[in-house]
Formats: sequence, C-alpha cells, structure tokens
Amino acid sequence: MVNAAIDNQSPKHVVIIGGGFGGLYAAQSLARASIQVTLIDKRNFHLFQPLLYQVATGGLSPGDISSPLRAVLKRHKNTQVLMGEVMDINPQDGLIKLKDGNMIKYDTLIVATGVSHHYFGNDQWAEKAPGLKTIEDALEMRRRILSAFETAEKEADPDQRRAWLTFVIAGGGPTGVELAGALAELAHSTLNQDFRHIDTTETKIILLEGMERVLPPYPPQLSAEAQAELEHLGVQVQTKTLVTNIDEDQVTIKSGDRTDQITAKTILWAAGMKASPIGEVLAKATGVECDRAGRVIVNPDLTVPGHANIFVIGDLANFPHQYDDGKPLPGVAPVAMQEGQYVANLIQKRLKGETLPPFHYTDYGSLAVIGRNAAVVNLGFVKFSGFLAWLTWIFVHIFFLIEFDNKIIVMVQWAWSYFTRNRGTRLITNPEE
Repeated sequence: MVNAAIDNQSPKHVVIIGGGFGGLYAAQSLARASIQVTLIDKRNFHLFQPLLYQVATGGLSPGDISSPLRAVLKRHKNTQVLMGEVMDINPQDGLIKLKDGNMIKYDTLIVATGVSHHYFGNDQWAEKAPGLKTIEDALEMRRRILSAFETAEKEADPDQRRAWLTFVIAGGGPTGVELAGALAELAHSTLNQDFRHIDTTETKIILLEGMERVLPPYPPQLSAEAQAELEHLGVQVQTKTLVTNIDEDQVTIKSGDRTDQITAKTILWAAGMKASPIGEVLAKATGVECDRAGRVIVNPDLTVPGHANIFVIGDLANFPHQYDDGKPLPGVAPVAMQEGQYVANLIQKRLKGETLPPFHYTDYGSLAVIGRNAAVVNLGFVKFSGFLAWLTWIFVHIFFLIEFDNKIIVMVQWAWSYFTRNRGTRLITNPEE
C-alpha cells in the first residue's frame, strides 16, 4: 500500500535514502524549500564514521559520535524521518518499496546509502577479521581487542600469550593508520599498569598495506612521516604486502615472491570497500552502469543517466568527471557533504525553472591522526605534521560533529584522555561471543 501520511503532501516530494553525511546535508539544505522531504534510514541516528576507531579502542562511547536523526531535523517542519530499509525502487512509477511492505512515492530521489567492507572475494574472512563501518563493528572490535588482553592475562603458555598480544591490521589507509596508532597507545600507555601477569608494552601491532606506502592518497612526504610516527609508537609497518588467507589465529601474507604466516588471535580489517546493495537495486531498475566496487557511475550533475530525477551521492557515487584521468572522487565525508548541498541547491533551482553548472568538488585538504601529538595534514598549498597537525585534526573533527552536546562531550573526553592517558570506555560487551 502507499503510505498516505507521506504521499502527495506537496507538489514536490523529495525522498532521501540514507542519513549519512550526504543524505543529512541534503536534508538540512532543503530546510527552507517549499517542498516535502522524507529521509529514510534503517538506523534512527547519524553516525560520525571518522571517529569509529575511537569507539573501537575505548576512547569514546557510541553515543558520543552519534546523533538521533529526528533530533537533528526536528526544526525542519517540511521534513519527515522514517526508520526503514529500502528493498526496491520503481523509477517508472516513482515508488520505493520498504522491507515492511510500505510503498513511498517520490518526485525526486536522492540515494546516499554509502559502502560496506570489501574482502576481495573472500567474504569468509568477515567472521575472523571484522571491518569498521558501523557502531556494531566498532563494539565488536572493542570486544575482541580488550578480550585479547584479558585472555592473555590468564594464559600460561608463552606462545599462546604472544598470539593473544599480537594484533594484525589489514589496510594502511586513514582508517588502518588511525586504528593502529590508537591501539598502540592503548597497549603501550593506557593499559601498561592494569595487568599483573602480562606486560602490555610487549604487545605487537602489525599494519599491512598492499601499496608501497601507508596513506597512499597522501603526498609521499606525509606518508613517510606517518609511518615514522607509527613506528615510534611501536607499530610494525609492512608495505607491499598482501593478505592471501586468514585462519582462526593465523594470517598468511605475500610480499613479492615471499609468503609468510603471522600468528595472531586478533585480526582487524581496514582494506577495501564495496557499494551498499542499493547500488545493485538501482542498476537493475535503471540500467545504470556500476564500477567494480558496485558504485553507481553518475552524470556531471550527480543524476543517474536517463533519470534526471534520481541523484546518487556520497560513497555510493562514482563521479569520474573532475579529473582528466577519470579517477573518481575519494570516498570521504567532505565529498558527501558538498554533494548533498549541491543536489539540494539544484533541486531548488529546478523548481524555479533554472539549473546549476556541473558539480565540482572543492578539496580543502585531508587529515589523518597517528597518535598523541602526531598527525598529518595536507591542505594542498601547505603540508605539515606533528603537534600542529594534531591540533588541526582535533578542531576539524569537533567542528564537524553534528550536535553541540557531542562537540562538548568529545572535547572534554579528549582533554581528559590527553592529561590522564586514560580511555574511559573500555567495556567488553557480549563477552559470550
């Protein structure tokens, strides 16, 4: 059936699928438009994904980096929030089918459902090496990390104890680098007096990267500085190294012609991504072309070819029009934010019979944190690292947190952690797993 509560309430009904950065920024930019907006997400909150690694390592709680969508949009009287999962899209009739059977009609559709982990055809690794895209992923990582130390404390066999105190992180992009740095600080600083039978400073953290350097999208100078900072923290960085197999307590790696095994009880995945299933749904419904990761290849105005009223933004979109070599825009939050704002502005222009030039991403720079007083910043015209970069990273992330109370809580938490070297949310949940 068609949900009458949201059908035909205004001449123009914009439906947004996904409450991440792209979807939320689009909804916020449509707040003053004379149209009806419906935001659909299978969760009832917006998640600040760049700080998920802090939850995984006990630095922050899930609520510190999450904001209820209804609270964020409650003053937007033209906007309705629905919690639901989209299963199908009918472009001919302008209908969306939800998992509960409800059908929602739209005039304009914005799809911003993001991406998930990609194990490069080895999905069986997911159980042994969790990724980091959701709150549940972060809590599972936290459980495994903290449980490893607890188990090592009780383990009498030296070899088994070493295995429990060995952590392997696959992927040397921003997520892997930040996770490795935070894990090193947790083991070598925060926990170093908490146990009686193990020395947590003996913890071995191994970061694997298939490319020739960590942080491949960054300038080589910053990649080298990031690796040096990681090694200063005690992280073993292995580049030009591919994971070829993952067992219960062993990782098989290949570097050139050499194959080795690493014995480790805790393996964490920070390599690769694939589009959400909605990309495939759109491809079947519209015939749009997708790339190898399942991302939808969009027009210069972020529309789906042949469907001017369907936009795809954020990590789900492959936008190959900005660079001469056809390289798509990176899957980072600033891209999704700008795309959301652009689409919202274009929709309002169309209501007036006007249009906008093609979308163009303005790159204000990129940042990655390695650890205490250590980060790298690339602003294009200037590149720097160290303490100033670390301060820049902190203020940028606090600024982009959605709600004011999140900004205050995170700022206080980080200040407390900085002066005490303590991570206060070291809770093991679902220990029976």
